[in-house]
Amino acid sequence: MTVLNALRAELAAATNRLLATTAALSGSDVTAPSLLPGWTRGHVLAHIARNADSHVNLVTWAKTGVYTPQYPTHEARETEIAEGAGRPAAEQHADIAASAARLDDAIASMPAPAWAATVGGLNGGGHPAWYILVRRIREVEIHHVDLDAGYTWAAWPEPFVWRELHDSMAAWPREQSPVGALHAGGRRWTGLGDGPAVEGPPGAVLAWVAGRLPSRDLGEVVRLRDEPAGRAEGDDQPGPGRLRLAGKPPAAPRWPATAPPGLPATPPEEYP
Repeated sequence: MTVLNALRAELAAATNRLLATTAALSGSDVTAPSLLPGWTRGHVLAHIARNADSHVNLVTWAKTGVYTPQYPTHEARETEIAEGAGRPAAEQHADIAASAARLDDAIASMPAPAWAATVGGLNGGGHPAWYILVRRIREVEIHHVDLDAGYTWAAWPEPFVWRELHDSMAAWPREQSPVGALHAGGRRWTGLGDGPAVEGPPGAVLAWVAGRLPSRDLGEVVRLRDEPAGRAEGDDQPGPGRLRLAGKPPAAPRWPATAPPGLPATPPEEYP
């Protein structure tokens, strides 16, 4: 057994939650602003659908060995999103369902050896094909929140949260980091750069990392704390000389684009 079955089940569940949300949207809902600057909900929905088809391209690349880019160009990607943004709610919902089904069919027909093939996204950087599933789950979960239609970071499933925190920390841009450590749910990532630590519930910390944490939660749900040098590993208890409330966290560095380094070529038994 490998992680593939678990990831496919996780993707199916995430897609079903998204479809439940899109089925309830009306025409005016689709034209309302999303949480992404300059994008309506229609832009987000069009992107989610076309992103599914872009992952079909990556599966095709892995399956055939013939280079098949995720998107032809950045400009083509933006054009597809803009052209699809104004469609009625029912059409958007049907498109997301159909494109998700196409991706599921492509994944189901993937020969086992092909999961070890190297593919890559529009922003460069190759990764083994099995990681396509992780990337698609990320797109569905993050953009479901971006719709601002009732689904928030607090609803993210625990396996998704821990995996994304793991991958984000593995690819953390230390030279751009405004913080030195992250504390979430009893786990700590240190050596991220110079500065204090960000701490909070795992889902909220991931939302901060991904730039999806509402400003009202900064300093309340997720906090910035000083972390003096020399603290004992695993010592998460505040106290004199240990942790001191420092204020609201700054913006996180740009979220890592595709995949962390050092992924196993073949699907592991579990990930991370």
